[in-house]
Amino acid sequence: METVLMVCLGNICRSPLAEGILRDKAEKLNLSITIDSAGTSNYHIGEHPDKRTIANANKHGIDVSQLKARQFTVADFDKFDAIFVMDSSNYSDVISLARDEADKMKVEMILNRVYPNSNMAVPDPYFGGEQGFENVFILLEQACEVIAKAIQIKLQQGV
Repeated sequence: METVLMVCLGNICRSPLAEGILRDKAEKLNLSITIDSAGTSNYHIGEHPDKRTIANANKHGIDVSQLKARQFTVADFDKFDAIFVMDSSNYSDVISLARDEADKMKVEMILNRVYPNSNMAVPDPYFGGEQGFENVFILLEQACEVIAKAIQIKLQQGV
């Protein structure tokens, strides 16, 4: 079974949305995947996603309301096959906890799946308006589509 972790700063906007989108895609493709999300900071541990994230996800038929924020830990390198981060700061924070090259190889900027080697960031919508949350949804939906299809192919090939 494939295991995927989505990571942002506080685990209340971008990463829970990415988790919800990928879960939805995996369900529709009948893929057996474990998906979780975490934040690099401890600001929101135990909190549900931002109400604007929940509203935006609901608008697209995805429920993230029951997710709860947690902080990324070194143990996540052992639990997950792929770790997708939202921006260069998240990338640096996660890589700084890597124990070896194998850990580092699991970490990837999520938008590199849509725009290879661009290292584009998913902008943090926290301090913006509703359109910022919609823009984040569009970016994450595109990336999660590519990720889900790649996992589907991998599972079909029995790799």
